[in-house]
Amino acid sequence: MFTEIALFLLDTVFTLFGMALLLRVWMQVTRMPTRNPVSQGVFQVTDWLVRPLRRVIPGLGGIDWATVTGAWLTALAFLLLVATLTGRDLLDFLPMLLLAALLYVLKWGISLVMWVTLLMAILSWVNPHSPVTPAINHLTAPLLRPIQRVMPRLGGFDMSPLVLFLVAQILLMIIARLSVGVFGMHY
Repeated sequence: MFTEIALFLLDTVFTLFGMALLLRVWMQVTRMPTRNPVSQGVFQVTDWLVRPLRRVIPGLGGIDWATVTGAWLTALAFLLLVATLTGRDLLDFLPMLLLAALLYVLKWGISLVMWVTLLMAILSWVNPHSPVTPAINHLTAPLLRPIQRVMPRLGGFDMSPLVLFLVAQILLMIIARLSVGVFGMHY
C-alpha cells in the first residue's frame, strides 16, 4: 500500500511539474505576454530548472529547447524513481526508459491541452470575465482555429473545444497503447 501511495504522489507531483514546463514552452510558442499571472506563476515554478539548462542548451527555431529538455529530464527522473520503487532492474530498463520518458512528455503535453481546453470551456460558461480567460484563450486559439474553419457553429455553439478534447483523448489512448505495447509498462 505504501508503494501505491508513493507512486500516486510521485505521478501527481512530476506530472504537474512536467505540465508546467510544457505550458512554459506553449506560452513561448504562442508568444503569450509575460506580464500576466499565468506566465508569472509558470516562470516562478520552472525557473530553477530552466535557467541552468539554458546556459547549455540554446533555443532554436522559436522553441525553448532547454525547457523541453527539462520536461524530458523530469519524465526520466520520474520513471527512474518508479523503477526503483517497483524493484525493476535499472540496467535492463534503462535503454527503454529514455524513450519512455519521451512518451511521458507527449502524454503530459496532450493532457495539458485537454485540461486547458476544458478549463476554457468551463470558464466561458461560469465566469467569462475571469482574469485567466485571456491567457487561456490566447493559448487555445491556435489549436481551435483550424477546427473552427472546418466545423461551423451548431445552433450558436462553438463545438471546436469538444472536437479538440476528443482528438486529445484519442491521442492519449494511442500513447498509452504504445507505452504498454512497446515498453510493457503502464504507470
